[in-house]
Amino acid sequence: MRVLTWNLYHGRDVPPGKHPLLAEFAEFLDGLEWDVALLQEAPPRWFRELQRRTRSTGARILTSRNSLSWLRGRLADWRPDLMRSGEGGSNQLLVREPDGIADHRAVTLTWLPERRKMHWVRLDSGACVANLHASTNGTRAGREVVRAAALAAEWSDSMPLVFGGDLNLRPARQPQPFEALREHLDVVEPTARDAIDHLFARGLQLAARPRKLERGRLSDHAPVLAEFVR
Repeated sequence: MRVLTWNLYHGRDVPPGKHPLLAEFAEFLDGLEWDVALLQEAPPRWFRELQRRTRSTGARILTSRNSLSWLRGRLADWRPDLMRSGEGGSNQLLVREPDGIADHRAVTLTWLPERRKMHWVRLDSGACVANLHASTNGTRAGREVVRAAALAAEWSDSMPLVFGGDLNLRPARQPQPFEALREHLDVVEPTARDAIDHLFARGLQLAARPRKLERGRLSDHAPVLAEFVR
């Protein structure tokens, strides 16, 4: 199972442009080889189109700043560089055929200063996947990540689990949460010592370790791809 995690930076590029980039993000995603994609800071209004253009099914949870979503979306399409995170946020999880989503759950880990959620799915194939965008504060992020991993492991029961996302934790600076994760996961192989986007697992073997991919100007995060086998 090839799993990708990517923070979409609210659909923006670096340096910032002045037009919406749905087509560019969708084309880039569609061209990558993945079975499951974990997306953070994904524009909520892109959900259906990302599924269609990447030939996938999906699950979505809304995060912060989603009141008056119709107005936020229009303003973000007009000037994404000015709206930035004000366009509203979501975490999205895409699954490519022939697999699909059999069950979907979510939990709010933090309400303030920003709402942070983890969502979990059980795939038709029997594997489970959990997606998280943790807080930017390292101490808070550590607590959220360990709690989310414990919940994902509990919900997955004896089924294989892939857990990841933008964890906002760098192993070189905050090693303690990564050690704590070993209580709930048996494959804890960080992407790099300075990375904050990671993919871990339980009940699976690591066939290709997490690695950053080139993304050009899209987002301020590089996508991370890993491969797991039973």
